[in-house]
Amino acid sequence: MLESPRFRLWFPALALLILLAGDAWRLSLGWWVFGAVTIAVTLLSGWLLWLQRARWNLIGMPLPLLAFLALATVSIFWSHYPGATALGLLTTWLIVVNAVAMAVTFTWTELLGALGLVLRFVLGVSLLFELFVSLVLRHRLLPIFGQPGVDYGAYKSLPGMLMWSRNELFDVFGDGRIQGIVGNSNSLGFLALLAIIVFGIQLASRKVGRFSGYGWLVLAAATILMTKSATVTVAAAGVAVVLIVALLVRRTRTARGRLFVYLGSAGVLLAGAAVTFLLRDRVFELLGKSSDLTGRLGIWQKVIGLTEQRPAFGWGWVSYWVPWADPFDNLVYRSGVRQLQAHNTWVDVAFQLGLVGLVVFIALVGAALVKAWQHAVDRPQKAPGAPLHHSAVTLLPLLVLVALVVQSFTESRLITEYGLALLVVVAVKTKRRELL
Repeated sequence: MLESPRFRLWFPALALLILLAGDAWRLSLGWWVFGAVTIAVTLLSGWLLWLQRARWNLIGMPLPLLAFLALATVSIFWSHYPGATALGLLTTWLIVVNAVAMAVTFTWTELLGALGLVLRFVLGVSLLFELFVSLVLRHRLLPIFGQPGVDYGAYKSLPGMLMWSRNELFDVFGDGRIQGIVGNSNSLGFLALLAIIVFGIQLASRKVGRFSGYGWLVLAAATILMTKSATVTVAAAGVAVVLIVALLVRRTRTARGRLFVYLGSAGVLLAGAAVTFLLRDRVFELLGKSSDLTGRLGIWQKVIGLTEQRPAFGWGWVSYWVPWADPFDNLVYRSGVRQLQAHNTWVDVAFQLGLVGLVVFIALVGAALVKAWQHAVDRPQKAPGAPLHHSAVTLLPLLVLVALVVQSFTESRLITEYGLALLVVVAVKTKRRELL
């Protein structure tokens, strides 16, 4: 079974569909169905790890990853909300088992193909979904299964945040934003950014035809424009800058030349950061954001205030906040909707695991970034009979991780679902030094 081409495409595609489009599963089929499918796939992932136990061991896993998981697990002993921590640990370990299984079992090229398949499905169905709502229903659409802890009947006028679709496809040239099957503009926009990375690499490595490849690239770019996500716009800029620098370094053969590229790039980035800071009001205006980042500064202040009460080891791991547990039950509201994240991964980690956990998590992400960079720019050793060249596929972990890190400053996705899963995949596979 492990060598079956169908299995090697469809299993990672299913696992990635659960991780990338978890919101779509929950909004359409409910939490129980989503949970059952997730557990079934995780059991299969555990079986894959057992079958390949000779190919991996804990010693070969990234040390910061093991430290982070250990700290999150033992935090249940000092957690302010042990029940919520137990639930958070269950979901975290389910994600990690699936991610490690994908990292150990499948090559980068196979994961690239599975990602391409899933992202085409999510983007295509999302646009058809929004078209159906605007052409046929012609009104806002609530999810089939609502969010836990939300009393929909308590609202006189339901906020747009609670809608599956806000019926704004035909208003995207005005103030409208589409949300797709994931029910969130920022999430859909970020998936479209991942799609541009994946589709671009597939085109560059000739894994897809030109007509299909460019067609899907245009569709992904159009999706980003229609979601109007400032976070995704900034993340896309970050990915573009890193890509340009990586390509310049790959073309430079001498250590002195690479040093010149690094110094020049650092100078340009510092100058750009200074200009952005000086013109920050104008930048916020162009991105469609207020000076408080659409209320995020207020959220961060509240969460940081709680962190200061337990600075060393935090309040206990929970991943996404649980709406029925104190202090999340009445901590932050935006537009009358209870928020279930700090909208900043680093603030969230410091709150949940304290400064110790924040240092460990920084080490995890930093080590993964360094290894992903080396993976992307270091010239591979020549195998017998093979040409000496870089493959476009080696850029995949770097660009995906850069997008996630930029997103992490306004969203907490890096510690949940697709964010954590992709981080673990990159950390494990780059530690194993698997190029393709």
